[in-house]
Amino acid sequence: MPDTAFLPESSIANLPDLAVSISGLTKIYGGQNGLPKKEALTSVDLEVPRGAFFGLLGPNGAGKSTMINIMAGLVNKTSGSVRLWDFDIDSQERRARCAIGIVPQELNLDPFFTPRETLEVQAGLYGVPKAERRTDEILESVGLSDKADSYSRTLSGGMRRRLLIAKAMVHSPPILVLDEPTAGVDVELRKTLWKSIREMNARGTTILLTTHYLEEAEELCDQIAIINHGQVVACDTTEALLKQLDNKTVVLLLSEPLSSIPDAMKRFNPRQPMPNQLEITYRPSSTAMLDILQTAQEIKLPIADIVTEEVDLEDIFLQLTRSTPEAL
Repeated sequence: MPDTAFLPESSIANLPDLAVSISGLTKIYGGQNGLPKKEALTSVDLEVPRGAFFGLLGPNGAGKSTMINIMAGLVNKTSGSVRLWDFDIDSQERRARCAIGIVPQELNLDPFFTPRETLEVQAGLYGVPKAERRTDEILESVGLSDKADSYSRTLSGGMRRRLLIAKAMVHSPPILVLDEPTAGVDVELRKTLWKSIREMNARGTTILLTTHYLEEAEELCDQIAIINHGQVVACDTTEALLKQLDNKTVVLLLSEPLSSIPDAMKRFNPRQPMPNQLEITYRPSSTAMLDILQTAQEIKLPIADIVTEEVDLEDIFLQLTRSTPEAL
């Protein structure tokens, strides 16, 4: 029977403020066959608040999987500390592992087990008593009730993804880690999947998500950390990260073509990609959109429409991951 001391108490005051607390985490893989050692993580500090929908982003090989595998107990860290639901993964290993559910990127399911059998076996491995198992409830929450007794090998790719999530939930972990959960999943199934995940988060489960779909992370996550070459290069609320790039673009679509850029508009350094367009990239911190529009109105520019382009998470991601020097 698993130790259930990590489960939420009736009073919020008894719950940890941080679901995940990582300090000085370093992982060095020993070189083999004459190859040099590789430092996969370098003194990483990271805090994930209780109840957050937290995104962990980074290019391939950045160190995300190493960090997750350390939290899961699959990889030994070189140095530093990791606490899950305020339990140290070294000195309180059993409690720490019970506090987390991992949904791996790989589809690691037994093809000859049904979803019901898969969850029952997983619950047994965690020592959950039969009277306390929530197999049917969990299957319903991920939309697999009608497939409960079908062989896993007959499920579609999206259903298998949902079954992996269900499998990670059998011991009611307060932290759920999703490693690329929508890779290879079609748009409709992705929406269904995220509906289930949002509901879990709304009920208090802390979600830690890694994904290469940046628009997905921007929409879902309230906080985001970006890791590159084994180091956290940014960690903030999604809103604050998007404000880091002080750049916006406005395109004035004109009803009549211009032979040249009007002198009054030149102070905004516009481009004229087409005769009937003026494209202006500006810094909101120093130039107001209203100033641009008032100037255009004063010189009676024949504006037919206005298109604005906002900074998105991809712009931030590319700037941060391109500017970080290569690790040794």
